[in-house]
Amino acid sequence: MYKTELIGYTPVAKKMAKKIEDKCNEMEKEGYTLISTTITLGAKAILIFKK
Repeated sequence: MYKTELIGYTPVAKKMAKKIEDKCNEMEKEGYTLISTTITLGAKAILIFKK
């Protein structure tokens, strides 16, 4: 099973990294593993997890 999560507009790299880290930790507790990350030109991130 796959799940996609979006990190909203975050133009500061350090803050983006923290948001990604927090979401990965949250999803790991639910049994998901991060398999792909894409950072868009609009300072958003798309995270794809697999269970």
